[in-house]
Amino acid sequence: MIEVKNLTKSYGPVLAVDNVSFRVEAGEIVGFLGPNGAGKSTTLRILTCYQPATKGSARVAGFDVFTQSMEVRRRIGYLPEGNPLYPEMRVREYLNFRGKLRGMDRPGRESAIKRVTDRCWLGDFVERPIGQLSKGMRQRVGLADALLHDPEVVVLDEPTIGLDPNQIRETRRLISELAKRHTIILSSHILPEVEAVCERMIIIAGGKIRASGSIGQIRDRIKGASRLIAEVRGPKQEVESAISGIGGVRRVEGKAVDGWNRLRIDGSEGKDVREEIAALCARRNWGLRELRLEVGSLEEFFTQITAEAATGA
Repeated sequence: MIEVKNLTKSYGPVLAVDNVSFRVEAGEIVGFLGPNGAGKSTTLRILTCYQPATKGSARVAGFDVFTQSMEVRRRIGYLPEGNPLYPEMRVREYLNFRGKLRGMDRPGRESAIKRVTDRCWLGDFVERPIGQLSKGMRQRVGLADALLHDPEVVVLDEPTIGLDPNQIRETRRLISELAKRHTIILSSHILPEVEAVCERMIIIAGGKIRASGSIGQIRDRIKGASRLIAEVRGPKQEVESAISGIGGVRRVEGKAVDGWNRLRIDGSEGKDVREEIAALCARRNWGLRELRLEVGSLEEFFTQITAEAATGA
C-alpha cells in the first residue's frame, strides 16, 4: 500500500532524510518512531505530497507521489503535527469546506460529517467556532478532517498531542478500529503510543532507519541483549569465578551485601544459563534467593539506537 525506496531529502547541506526505504502493507498499523528532528515529519510530508524529495521514489496505493500526486491525495488522509485549522470557522462549516475541496457532493458531505464527528467525539461541538476549542478538541477536528473522505491510507503525525489520558485511550482504540478498513502509518516519539496500537515499528534517527520489524521481533532483539540478576550466598571470588566458567557466560559483575553476592551476569545472545547457575549453587551448597532474567525495555532500546545515531555509530 505504501512503498518507499531510497528516499532522500536535503535542505542545503542538511540531510533530513537519508536513503530511507520501507513498505507498509494494506491493513497494517505501522509506527514511525524517532526523536524530534529525526526525519519523521519530513518523510510523511513527502508521502502526502506536501513537499518533494531530493531523490528516491515513493508510491501510495499504487500511485507515484511525485508524478500522480492528485491520485495520491484522493486516497490519503493526513493529520499533520501542526494541525492547521481556520479558528474563525465552526466545526461543521470547516468540515463542509474541506469536503467541497475534495469534490464531495452535498449529501456525501453531510453523511461524512455525521460519521466523522460521531467517531471523533465531536457531536456536541459541531456548531462551536474552532478558535474556542481546547487544543485536544482541535486535534479531534484534524482527525475528523483526515477521515472525512474515507481514505485508503491514513497518516497520523503525533495524533495524541494535547489530549488528556481518557482521550488518548479512546484515540488509541479508534486507531485500532480504523485498521479494519484503512492502512495506517502513525508517527510518534512516545514509545507507549506505538507499542499500544501498532503491529510493526520503524525506528528512524538522524534521517536513517535504525531498526524495523514487528513488536515481537523488536522485543526478541532486546531479549538477545538481556542479562541475569542473581543473589548467591558464598565466597565472593569463588562464586564469581565458578559462574564465569559456565558455558555461555560472558561477564559477571557483583558486590557483596550482608553476606549475599548481588550479581549481574551477561550471557551470549540466545543463551539462557539460569538452569546451570541453579545447579551449580545446589552442588556447592550456596544459598540462592534470586535468579531472574532482566529484559531490556523498548525505551532503553530506543535510547540506545538514537544515542548511536547521534554519535555516528
